[in-house]
Amino acid sequence: MTNMLKSFKGKKLNDIILLLLVYGSAALSVTILVFIIGYILFNGVPHLKPSFFSISYDSTNVSVFPAIVNTLIMISIALAIAVPLGVFSAIYLVEYAKKTNKLVKVVRITAETLVGIPSIVYGLFGLLFFVTYLKWGVSLMAGSFTLAIMILPLVIRSTEESLKAVPDSFREGCFALGAGKLRTIYRIILPSAAYGILAGVILAVGKIVGETAALIYTSGTVAQIPDSVFGSGRTMALHIYALSSEGLHTNEAFATAVVLLIVVIGINALSALTAKKLSKESKH
Repeated sequence: MTNMLKSFKGKKLNDIILLLLVYGSAALSVTILVFIIGYILFNGVPHLKPSFFSISYDSTNVSVFPAIVNTLIMISIALAIAVPLGVFSAIYLVEYAKKTNKLVKVVRITAETLVGIPSIVYGLFGLLFFVTYLKWGVSLMAGSFTLAIMILPLVIRSTEESLKAVPDSFREGCFALGAGKLRTIYRIILPSAAYGILAGVILAVGKIVGETAALIYTSGTVAQIPDSVFGSGRTMALHIYALSSEGLHTNEAFATAVVLLIVVIGINALSALTAKKLSKESKH
């Protein structure tokens, strides 16, 4: 509060109004975030009990454990597909393709357009192509590939911007020491851009764990761990949707939201630690 008052001294009226808008917006954003998290924790934590994490799901115990396993499986498959494709595509666009290349402009426009497409459209595409045409059926694999297509533009754009943010002096210094193009990208550029790339991956994970519309048509809502990735299974977001729509297990839906929040925070923390480690290695 003292720092805020000091920032107002010697300011004009317009500057003070802008500062108030900035501080007000920040305070409002934090308040909303704290309220949402607090509301979820207040309604969900009291209903977290050991039986809620039992291996099997039945009508008397709507266990979240199968949904957790299914969610982690789909995150792993989707990221394994989208991250390498997205990173390599961004490397080509930034490091190899000429700035006047028309293909680069087409790819960028396409990626930006795909980010804004409603998820239900991806779900219908996954239903028609993966489920029906490829005959994978309603399965984790069909849902994972659909999610991979959804997050691919996000990974491409975030990686591309991160690579552009790396100073050209890094590249020039590495070339001056006799390093080749690939070695420069692998040892210098990618570690320097690790924070930005992993920030895009974190956003992609958030999109995966919060997705419901596309997965209803592709992965299904079976509340069990399938025998294989070609079996149907619901994620935690679908688990919340199913429980709340039924209206019989609202408390368990809030408890699932708490578990989902913990999983997302854990994944974000792991990504941040990985980025920090890569950044340290690049400095050495």
